[in-house]
Amino acid sequence: MTLAITYAAAGDPADVLATTEIPDPPPPEPGHVQIKVRAFPIHPGDLAGINFVPPAPGERAVPGLEATGVVVAVGPGVSTPAVGTRVTVFPNPGSWAQRINVPAELAVTVPDSVSDDIAAQMVCNPLTALLLYRAAQQHFSVGFDGFVINNAANSSVGRLFTAGAQHHQIATISVVRSAARAQELAERYPNVPVISTDNPDWVEQVCTVVDGRPIPVALDPIGGTIAADLISLLSAGGTLITYGQVAQENIPLHASALLGGEIGLRGLTIGRWLTSTAPERRASDIAGAGALATSQPAEFDVAGAYSLDQITDAVQHVNRPGKIGTVIVKM
Repeated sequence: MTLAITYAAAGDPADVLATTEIPDPPPPEPGHVQIKVRAFPIHPGDLAGINFVPPAPGERAVPGLEATGVVVAVGPGVSTPAVGTRVTVFPNPGSWAQRINVPAELAVTVPDSVSDDIAAQMVCNPLTALLLYRAAQQHFSVGFDGFVINNAANSSVGRLFTAGAQHHQIATISVVRSAARAQELAERYPNVPVISTDNPDWVEQVCTVVDGRPIPVALDPIGGTIAADLISLLSAGGTLITYGQVAQENIPLHASALLGGEIGLRGLTIGRWLTSTAPERRASDIAGAGALATSQPAEFDVAGAYSLDQITDAVQHVNRPGKIGTVIVKM
């Protein structure tokens, strides 16, 4: 038997998740490898799935899409990765277990210089930042005179996007929820303007910073009323790119907000990337995400590390106000 995080019904992850024993996975099939997991991250998207997607009746599901560990067995036809190789896997449903079988093509080799803390989060968040970067660049002014507004800029994805944008000389404005978070980001990225929405004049502050230059793109993982404010800041032809739904309320939006400036709305998810991207592009994107972890280790903060039997504390930490970095569970 092997230990895993499981749930029998959809609901609040802090209530429904439990550490249980499940049968050991069988020997890996052709084209698959078996991994002894050493750590996995908890992403907000993982928790959203547990909240709303129930397991099959009478069964306990193992959540999670990302994990890092060591290859302990390979199936027929697999030459790489070899047994003993450290790897990170994503996206692999059911990754929150001590041993998992995964397609060999999903196993990304982890360099010796990368710790388990970083390896556990080296694909999903960097990949999301890469997809946002690609989407933002569809506006010709990005990288020239245009600003990209980066909401929730203190999140893991938000900070990765800021670091990448600086490297590619893309002007961004960081938007956060509190003055304390703004101060932290200002110290981390002193050349990037940062504005807190707890100031009632924050929209006007953004306008002052851009000083007439266009805002072709706003990135937003929150939704709700803040998304409507971001739309109001976009220049003609601009796009709000939504990649999360933290807020429970709808985005309050009148048609005139779109018509006046020909504003566009776009959703971006890794799920769509999985189903609509050619295998060669997916492999290239995942390799790029891994390279980011190697070159920018300082951007992979760990908000907290927990053991399997602390899963309730771990999931409660994920949505804790002021959290910086990713919550990790270690075996």
